[in-house]
Amino acid sequence: MPRHEYSPPLLLRNGHLNTIVGGRLRRVPPPDYARERIDTPDGDFLDLDWAFASKPKTSKPESGNTPADRARHAVVIAHGLEGNSDKPYIRGMVRTLTQAGHDVVAWNFRGCSGEPNRQLHFYHSGATDDLDTVLRHVRTRYDHVALVGFSMGGNKVLKYLGEQGDRALADAGVTFSVPCDLTTSAEVIERRENRIYLKRFIRSMQAKVAEKASLFPGLLDTEGLEKIVSFREFDDRYTAPLHGFRDALDYWEKASCIHVLEDIRRPALLINAQDDSFLSPSCTPDSDNPYLEVDTPRFGGHIGFVTRRGPYYTERRTLEFLARIWSERDGRRDRPKAKQPQFAEEQPAAT
Repeated sequence: MPRHEYSPPLLLRNGHLNTIVGGRLRRVPPPDYARERIDTPDGDFLDLDWAFASKPKTSKPESGNTPADRARHAVVIAHGLEGNSDKPYIRGMVRTLTQAGHDVVAWNFRGCSGEPNRQLHFYHSGATDDLDTVLRHVRTRYDHVALVGFSMGGNKVLKYLGEQGDRALADAGVTFSVPCDLTTSAEVIERRENRIYLKRFIRSMQAKVAEKASLFPGLLDTEGLEKIVSFREFDDRYTAPLHGFRDALDYWEKASCIHVLEDIRRPALLINAQDDSFLSPSCTPDSDNPYLEVDTPRFGGHIGFVTRRGPYYTERRTLEFLARIWSERDGRRDRPKAKQPQFAEEQPAAT
Protein backbone atom coordinates (compact mmCIF):
# COMPACT_ATOMS: atom_id res chain seq x y z
CA MET A 1 0.00 0.00 0.00
CA PRO A 2 1.37 3.46 -0.85
CA ARG A 3 2.16 5.82 2.00
CA HIS A 4 1.87 9.46 1.01
CA GLU A 5 3.70 11.75 3.35
CA TYR A 6 1.66 13.53 5.98
CA SER A 7 3.76 15.52 8.38
CA PRO A 8 1.83 16.80 11.42
CA PRO A 9 3.02 19.49 13.80
CA LEU A 10 5.60 17.94 16.12
CA LEU A 11 3.32 17.82 19.17
CA LEU A 12 0.64 16.01 17.18
CA ARG A 13 2.73 12.97 16.33
CA ASN A 14 0.45 11.20 18.75
CA GLY A 15 -2.74 9.68 17.41
CA HIS A 16 -4.88 10.70 20.37
CA LEU A 17 -3.73 14.32 20.33
CA ASN A 18 -4.26 14.53 16.59
CA THR A 19 -7.75 13.08 17.00
CA ILE A 20 -8.71 15.48 19.79
CA VAL A 21 -7.29 18.64 18.21
CA GLY A 22 -8.85 17.87 14.83
CA GLY A 23 -12.19 16.76 16.19
CA ARG A 24 -12.74 18.89 19.27
CA LEU A 25 -10.48 21.95 19.20
CA ARG A 26 -10.57 22.96 15.55
CA ARG A 27 -12.65 26.05 14.90
CA VAL A 28 -14.14 26.43 11.43
CA PRO A 29 -16.74 29.12 10.66
CA PRO A 30 -20.13 27.61 9.79
CA PRO A 31 -20.77 27.29 6.07
CA ASP A 32 -23.60 29.28 4.53
CA TYR A 33 -25.82 26.21 4.44
CA ALA A 34 -29.23 26.01 2.79
CA ARG A 35 -31.20 23.10 4.24
CA GLU A 36 -33.37 20.86 2.11
CA ARG A 37 -35.55 18.07 3.47
CA ILE A 38 -36.26 15.10 1.24
CA ASP A 39 -38.52 12.12 1.86
CA THR A 40 -37.32 8.53 1.88
CA PRO A 41 -39.21 5.62 0.27
CA ASP A 42 -40.20 4.30 3.73
CA GLY A 43 -41.86 7.54 4.82
CA ASP A 44 -38.98 9.07 6.74
CA PHE A 45 -36.95 12.17 5.91
CA LEU A 46 -33.34 13.23 5.39
CA ASP A 47 -31.99 16.74 5.92
CA LEU A 48 -29.45 17.85 3.34
CA ASP A 49 -27.30 20.90 3.99
CA TRP A 50 -26.21 22.50 0.72
CA ALA A 51 -23.25 24.82 0.20
CA PHE A 52 -22.60 26.32 -3.22
CA ALA A 53 -19.45 27.46 -4.96
CA SER A 54 -21.33 30.55 -6.15
CA LYS A 55 -24.05 32.29 -4.17
CA PRO A 56 -27.49 30.90 -5.11
CA LYS A 57 -30.06 33.30 -6.52
CA THR A 58 -32.63 31.76 -4.18
CA SER A 59 -32.53 30.70 -0.54
CA LYS A 60 -34.50 27.57 -1.38
CA PRO A 61 -32.12 24.68 -2.05
CA GLU A 62 -34.86 22.71 -3.80
CA SER A 63 -34.65 25.38 -6.49
CA GLY A 64 -30.89 25.60 -6.27
CA ASN A 65 -28.76 27.60 -8.67
CA THR A 66 -29.86 27.80 -12.24
CA PRO A 67 -28.02 25.33 -14.49
CA ALA A 68 -25.79 28.15 -15.73
CA ASP A 69 -24.79 29.10 -12.17
CA ARG A 70 -24.22 25.63 -10.76
CA ALA A 71 -20.79 24.15 -10.38
CA ARG A 72 -19.97 21.45 -12.89
CA HIS A 73 -19.51 18.89 -10.12
CA ALA A 74 -21.20 18.12 -6.81
CA VAL A 75 -19.78 16.34 -3.77
CA VAL A 76 -21.91 14.46 -1.23
CA ILE A 77 -20.34 14.22 2.24
CA ALA A 78 -21.21 11.57 4.84
CA HIS A 79 -20.30 12.21 8.49
CA GLY A 80 -19.28 9.73 11.17
CA LEU A 81 -21.07 8.04 14.07
CA GLU A 82 -23.30 10.52 15.93
CA GLY A 83 -21.96 13.33 13.78
CA ASN A 84 -23.74 15.89 11.64
CA SER A 85 -23.07 18.55 9.04
CA ASP A 86 -21.73 20.98 11.66
CA LYS A 87 -18.80 18.89 12.86
CA PRO A 88 -15.44 20.64 12.32
CA TYR A 89 -14.19 18.01 9.87
CA ILE A 90 -17.36 18.44 7.78
CA ARG A 91 -17.23 22.23 7.89
CA GLY A 92 -13.58 22.18 6.87
CA MET A 93 -14.21 19.86 3.93
CA VAL A 94 -17.24 21.90 2.80
CA ARG A 95 -15.27 25.13 2.91
CA THR A 96 -12.35 23.68 0.99
CA LEU A 97 -14.51 22.11 -1.70
CA THR A 98 -16.74 25.13 -2.28
CA GLN A 99 -13.77 27.49 -2.48
CA ALA A 100 -12.26 25.13 -5.03
CA GLY A 101 -15.39 25.40 -7.18
CA HIS A 102 -17.55 22.45 -6.12
CA ASP A 103 -21.15 22.48 -4.96
CA VAL A 104 -21.50 20.38 -1.81
CA VAL A 105 -24.27 18.62 0.07
CA ALA A 106 -23.53 17.47 3.61
CA TRP A 107 -26.32 15.04 4.45
CA ASN A 108 -27.35 14.21 7.98
CA PHE A 109 -28.13 10.60 8.87
CA ARG A 110 -31.58 9.89 10.26
CA GLY A 111 -32.02 11.60 13.61
CA CYS A 112 -28.74 13.55 13.31
CA SER A 113 -30.02 16.89 12.02
CA GLY A 114 -31.36 18.22 15.31
CA GLU A 115 -34.69 16.44 15.52
CA PRO A 116 -35.74 12.78 15.70
CA ASN A 117 -36.63 10.98 12.51
CA ARG A 118 -40.16 9.72 11.90
CA GLN A 119 -39.57 5.98 11.97
CA LEU A 120 -38.79 3.83 15.00
CA HIS A 121 -35.42 2.78 13.60
CA PHE A 122 -32.42 5.07 13.30
CA TYR A 123 -29.40 4.72 11.01
CA HIS A 124 -26.62 2.15 11.09
CA SER A 125 -23.15 1.60 9.66
CA GLY A 126 -24.19 -0.64 6.79
CA ALA A 127 -27.37 1.12 5.68
CA THR A 128 -26.71 2.39 2.15
CA ASP A 129 -30.32 2.89 1.07
CA ASP A 130 -30.40 6.46 2.37
CA LEU A 131 -27.17 7.26 0.54
CA ASP A 132 -28.75 5.92 -2.63
CA THR A 133 -31.78 8.17 -2.02
CA VAL A 134 -29.51 11.20 -1.63
CA LEU A 135 -27.55 10.36 -4.77
CA ARG A 136 -30.68 9.91 -6.86
CA HIS A 137 -31.85 13.31 -5.70
CA VAL A 138 -28.54 15.07 -6.38
CA ARG A 139 -28.23 13.40 -9.78
CA THR A 140 -31.34 15.26 -10.96
CA ARG A 141 -29.24 18.45 -10.87
CA TYR A 142 -25.67 17.36 -11.60
CA ASP A 143 -24.13 15.06 -14.16
CA HIS A 144 -21.02 14.39 -12.07
CA VAL A 145 -21.19 13.54 -8.38
CA ALA A 146 -18.49 12.32 -5.99
CA LEU A 147 -18.70 10.98 -2.45
CA VAL A 148 -16.63 11.81 0.62
CA GLY A 149 -17.04 9.79 3.82
CA PHE A 150 -15.51 9.92 7.28
CA SER A 151 -15.35 6.93 9.64
CA MET A 152 -18.85 5.35 9.64
CA GLY A 153 -19.70 7.56 6.68
CA GLY A 154 -16.66 6.15 4.91
CA ASN A 155 -17.90 2.61 5.56
CA LYS A 156 -21.23 3.58 4.00
CA VAL A 157 -19.52 5.11 0.96
CA LEU A 158 -17.28 2.11 0.28
CA LYS A 159 -20.06 -0.38 0.97
CA TYR A 160 -22.38 1.46 -1.41
CA LEU A 161 -19.74 1.54 -4.16
CA GLY A 162 -19.03 -2.17 -3.68
CA GLU A 163 -22.68 -3.18 -3.61
CA GLN A 164 -23.54 -1.17 -6.70
CA GLY A 165 -20.43 -1.84 -8.78
CA ASP A 166 -20.97 -0.54 -12.32
CA ARG A 167 -24.44 0.71 -11.32
CA ALA A 168 -23.14 3.19 -8.73
CA LEU A 169 -24.58 6.68 -9.16
CA ALA A 170 -21.37 8.27 -7.87
CA ASP A 171 -18.35 8.85 -10.09
CA ALA A 172 -15.80 8.46 -7.28
CA GLY A 173 -15.39 8.12 -3.53
CA VAL A 174 -12.88 9.48 -1.02
CA THR A 175 -12.85 8.08 2.52
CA PHE A 176 -10.91 8.62 5.73
CA SER A 177 -10.51 6.74 9.02
CA VAL A 178 -12.81 3.91 7.96
CA PRO A 179 -13.61 0.91 10.22
CA CYS A 180 -13.87 -1.47 7.26
CA ASP A 181 -14.07 -4.41 9.67
CA LEU A 182 -16.67 -3.39 12.24
CA THR A 183 -16.25 -6.50 14.39
CA THR A 184 -12.60 -5.93 15.19
CA SER A 185 -13.03 -2.16 15.34
CA ALA A 186 -15.72 -2.57 18.02
CA GLU A 187 -13.26 -4.67 20.03
CA VAL A 188 -10.45 -2.14 19.64
CA ILE A 189 -12.49 0.85 20.75
CA GLU A 190 -13.24 -0.88 24.07
CA ARG A 191 -9.58 -0.74 25.04
CA ARG A 192 -8.74 1.45 28.01
CA GLU A 193 -7.03 4.07 25.83
CA ASN A 194 -10.27 4.61 23.90
CA ARG A 195 -12.74 4.74 26.79
CA ILE A 196 -13.05 8.53 26.61
CA TYR A 197 -14.34 8.29 23.03
CA LEU A 198 -16.55 5.28 23.70
CA LYS A 199 -18.31 7.01 26.59
CA ARG A 200 -19.15 10.01 24.42
CA PHE A 201 -20.63 7.82 21.70
CA ILE A 202 -22.66 5.74 24.14
CA ARG A 203 -24.05 8.79 25.95
CA SER A 204 -25.19 10.33 22.69
CA MET A 205 -26.86 7.12 21.52
CA GLN A 206 -28.51 6.56 24.91
CA ALA A 207 -30.08 10.01 24.71
CA LYS A 208 -31.51 9.26 21.28
CA VAL A 209 -33.00 5.97 22.43
CA ALA A 210 -34.61 7.67 25.42
CA GLU A 211 -36.07 10.37 23.18
CA LYS A 212 -37.33 7.82 20.66
CA ALA A 213 -38.90 5.75 23.44
CA SER A 214 -40.95 8.77 24.48
CA LEU A 215 -42.22 9.12 20.91
CA PHE A 216 -43.06 5.42 20.55
CA PRO A 217 -44.45 4.39 23.96
CA GLY A 218 -44.14 0.70 24.71
CA LEU A 219 -41.98 -0.13 21.67
CA LEU A 220 -38.53 0.43 23.17
CA ASP A 221 -37.46 -1.00 26.51
CA THR A 222 -35.29 1.56 28.27
CA GLU A 223 -34.90 -0.26 31.58
CA GLY A 224 -31.18 -0.35 32.33
CA LEU A 225 -30.37 1.85 29.30
CA GLU A 226 -28.09 4.03 31.41
CA LYS A 227 -26.00 0.98 32.39
CA ILE A 228 -24.90 0.21 28.82
CA VAL A 229 -21.15 0.78 28.47
CA SER A 230 -20.18 -0.93 25.20
CA PHE A 231 -21.12 -0.99 21.53
CA ARG A 232 -21.87 -4.68 21.82
CA GLU A 233 -24.43 -4.11 24.57
CA PHE A 234 -26.04 -1.23 22.69
CA ASP A 235 -26.10 -2.99 19.32
CA ASP A 236 -27.36 -6.26 20.82
CA ARG A 237 -30.22 -4.46 22.50
CA TYR A 238 -31.17 -1.76 19.99
CA THR A 239 -29.33 -1.51 16.66
CA ALA A 240 -29.56 -5.16 15.68
CA PRO A 241 -33.25 -5.85 16.45
CA LEU A 242 -34.41 -2.47 15.10
CA HIS A 243 -32.73 -3.14 11.75
CA GLY A 244 -33.37 -6.83 11.24
CA PHE A 245 -30.10 -8.34 12.47
CA ARG A 246 -29.83 -11.33 14.79
CA ASP A 247 -27.44 -9.64 17.23
CA ALA A 248 -24.48 -7.28 17.35
CA LEU A 249 -22.08 -9.78 15.78
CA ASP A 250 -24.48 -10.45 12.91
CA TYR A 251 -24.91 -6.70 12.40
CA TRP A 252 -21.19 -5.95 12.41
CA GLU A 253 -20.42 -8.78 10.01
CA LYS A 254 -23.10 -7.83 7.49
CA ALA A 255 -22.57 -4.07 7.74
CA SER A 256 -18.79 -4.10 7.16
CA CYS A 257 -17.63 -2.75 3.81
CA ILE A 258 -14.60 -5.06 3.84
CA HIS A 259 -16.62 -7.81 2.16
CA VAL A 260 -17.37 -5.77 -0.98
CA LEU A 261 -14.20 -3.76 -1.54
CA GLU A 262 -13.14 -5.97 -4.44
CA ASP A 263 -16.47 -5.23 -6.17
CA ILE A 264 -15.93 -1.46 -6.36
CA ARG A 265 -16.00 -0.23 -9.96
CA ARG A 266 -15.57 3.48 -9.41
CA PRO A 267 -12.30 5.20 -8.50
CA ALA A 268 -12.07 5.20 -4.70
CA LEU A 269 -9.52 6.31 -2.13
CA LEU A 270 -9.24 4.92 1.41
CA ILE A 271 -6.90 6.68 3.84
CA ASN A 272 -6.40 5.16 7.30
CA ALA A 273 -3.65 6.44 9.58
CA GLN A 274 -1.39 3.86 11.16
CA ASP A 275 -1.85 5.53 14.56
CA ASP A 276 -5.67 5.55 14.43
CA SER A 277 -6.64 4.02 17.78
CA PHE A 278 -10.18 3.25 16.57
CA LEU A 279 -9.04 0.81 13.90
CA SER A 280 -7.70 -2.73 13.94
CA PRO A 281 -5.16 -3.87 11.31
CA SER A 282 -7.93 -5.62 9.36
CA CYS A 283 -9.70 -2.28 8.90
CA THR A 284 -7.04 -1.38 6.34
CA PRO A 285 -6.92 -4.38 4.00
CA ASP A 286 -4.57 -5.02 1.13
CA SER A 287 -6.58 -4.84 -2.06
CA ASP A 288 -5.91 -6.01 -5.60
CA ASN A 289 -8.80 -3.95 -6.92
CA PRO A 290 -7.41 -1.42 -9.42
CA TYR A 291 -10.32 0.91 -8.65
CA LEU A 292 -9.39 1.18 -4.97
CA GLU A 293 -6.35 3.09 -3.75
CA VAL A 294 -5.43 2.39 -0.12
CA ASP A 295 -3.10 4.77 1.67
CA THR A 296 -1.71 4.45 5.20
CA PRO A 297 0.08 7.56 6.48
CA ARG A 298 2.13 6.99 9.62
CA PHE A 299 0.31 9.76 11.51
CA GLY A 300 -3.17 11.26 11.49
CA GLY A 301 -5.19 9.74 14.33
CA HIS A 302 -8.93 9.29 13.78
CA ILE A 303 -10.24 12.02 11.47
CA GLY A 304 -7.40 14.21 12.70
CA PHE A 305 -4.77 14.88 10.03
CA VAL A 306 -4.17 18.34 11.48
CA THR A 307 -1.99 20.80 9.58
CA ARG A 308 -0.47 23.96 10.95
CA ARG A 309 -2.31 26.23 8.53
CA GLY A 310 -4.58 26.06 5.52
CA PRO A 311 -6.70 23.08 4.48
CA TYR A 312 -6.17 19.88 6.46
CA TYR A 313 -4.50 16.88 4.87
CA THR A 314 -7.90 15.23 4.33
CA GLU A 315 -9.09 18.23 2.36
CA ARG A 316 -5.96 18.52 0.25
CA ARG A 317 -5.97 14.84 -0.63
CA THR A 318 -9.65 15.06 -1.58
CA LEU A 319 -9.00 17.98 -3.92
CA GLU A 320 -6.05 16.20 -5.53
CA PHE A 321 -7.95 12.96 -6.03
CA LEU A 322 -11.08 14.58 -7.42
CA ALA A 323 -9.12 16.86 -9.75
CA ARG A 324 -7.57 13.77 -11.30
CA ILE A 325 -10.91 11.98 -11.57
CA TRP A 326 -12.72 14.94 -13.13
CA SER A 327 -9.88 15.47 -15.58
CA GLU A 328 -9.96 11.85 -16.69
CA ARG A 329 -13.75 11.79 -16.88
CA ASP A 330 -13.87 14.99 -18.90
CA GLY A 331 -11.25 13.56 -21.24
CA ARG A 332 -8.96 16.51 -20.73
CA ARG A 333 -5.81 15.34 -19.01
CA ASP A 334 -4.20 18.73 -19.62
CA ARG A 335 -6.97 20.49 -17.73
CA PRO A 336 -5.65 23.21 -15.38
CA LYS A 337 -5.30 22.25 -11.75
CA ALA A 338 -8.23 22.94 -9.46
CA LYS A 339 -8.23 26.30 -7.72
CA GLN A 340 -6.51 25.95 -4.36
CA PRO A 341 -8.29 27.62 -1.44
CA GLN A 342 -6.33 30.02 0.71
CA PHE A 343 -7.27 30.16 4.38
CA ALA A 344 -5.98 32.09 7.31
CA GLU A 345 -4.34 30.01 9.99
CA GLU A 346 -6.93 28.46 12.28
CA GLN A 347 -6.59 28.81 16.01
CA PRO A 348 -7.73 25.97 18.28
CA ALA A 349 -10.07 26.78 21.11
CA ALA A 350 -8.53 27.33 24.49
CA THR A 351 -8.62 24.28 26.70
